Amino acid sequence: MTRTTRTTRTTRSTRRATLAAAACALPLALALSPGTAEARTPYVKPFMGWSSWSVESSSRSGYGTHWLNEGNIKNAADSLSSNLSSAGYKNLNIDAGWNFDYDWNFHTDANGIPDADKDRFPSGIQSLSDYIHGKGLKLGLYGAAGLEQEVYNKNAPILGTACHAQDIAVKPLTATNKWGGNWKIDYSNPCAQEYIDSIVARYASWGVDFIKIDGVTKDNVADMKAWSTAIDHSGRSMWLTASAWPVDLDAGDGLRGSVNGVRVDTDIECYCETTSTWTSSVDDRFTDLPAWLPKLSAPGYLGDLDSMPINNNTGSGLQDGLNDTERQTVMTFWSMASSPLYVGGDIYFLDGKAKSILTNPEVIAVDQAAVLPRQIRSGDTQVWTKKIGGATYLAVYNLGSTPTDISVSFKDLGLSGSMQLRDAVSRKDLGPATGSWTASAVPAHGSRLIKLS
Repeated sequence: MTRTTRTTRTTRSTRRATLAAAACALPLALALSPGTAEARTPYVKPFMGWSSWSVESSSRSGYGTHWLNEGNIKNAADSLSSNLSSAGYKNLNIDAGWNFDYDWNFHTDANGIPDADKDRFPSGIQSLSDYIHGKGLKLGLYGAAGLEQEVYNKNAPILGTACHAQDIAVKPLTATNKWGGNWKIDYSNPCAQEYIDSIVARYASWGVDFIKIDGVTKDNVADMKAWSTAIDHSGRSMWLTASAWPVDLDAGDGLRGSVNGVRVDTDIECYCETTSTWTSSVDDRFTDLPAWLPKLSAPGYLGDLDSMPINNNTGSGLQDGLNDTERQTVMTFWSMASSPLYVGGDIYFLDGKAKSILTNPEVIAVDQAAVLPRQIRSGDTQVWTKKIGGATYLAVYNLGSTPTDISVSFKDLGLSGSMQLRDAVSRKDLGPATGSWTASAVPAHGSRLIKLS
């Protein structure tokens, strides 16, 4: 994506000098407000890649938050590059913990800018970024909405201003984000935007391509506008995701225009011995996505269904917790939703079946078209559709516990007469059908993805 950069480096320096002299003395009513960035050119396609959180969330021996370190991230980069990158999976996104020590204490530099934990990442983020980019990949980092209490407590001076962290906190102090862990930021003080700018400028200097901000509620819409503005100011193209478990639905309209993706459902992870399970919590997506569809607009503002537990079901590594039928259903549903496609789990142990599912070009094309779907039928035998160019795609899902036939009338898809059918998963032509089509014996938790033309 190419963002519109609103100010040059020279004018930013001038603006900072002015703010430094006046910001902390300005009456709040006269201070600047966030969200004034010009309209951004949206990403045309959902991002694809891998995220570390599924591994960090697992209780399986050898995993959990201690897993996150430089060596394991480099191993993930090697596997992503050699196995999935050629199919479009480019993003390597480091989730929570990169700037936490092993006792899970958050820390920043003297100016309140997050910096890598030296035990986890002894070479630093710049060196790691160079390694990741050298593999032809992109780097993502994690943050949380609001002002971190560690930054407030040490009253960090805000880079390039006369302000300190305590100047930009709402008074009286007000807890914010999904878990109430940070302080609410007063964006009527222009130093607040300067603080977010300083973080993103540092990320840009490291070559960061993606930012995930977690814990987003309706109360944090202003935070996401500030992060979006900061990315515009940085001059670097970055994907911005608003995340939570899920993001509040009533924040959906306010986030449009500021973020590229929004988490529309709870964490996919089961926080157990595997990455996930069907009921913890893959199946939630089928009932929760429909409520978000009226809020979304493609391309540019896409529903994020979280990482995909399609990685490994063999050997000694972390297991997905899904069978192969369920793994394919995940890939089909995410692609029909045009959700970002990013793998969860220990990608170092990627198995052959997972690679086959993830790299099917016909299914990936359904996702990358960045077209939102329409739900035709809810319940245990769901029917979804969307149009891509001159073709109509039909997806059926059996959410029940026994095999079943699922019949679909072409009239419900806005079609009539005879259609040529192609199975996008098996990549085989099925021949013509007139008026309707029946998916026979769809297995429990199974799916079909059909192209009609």
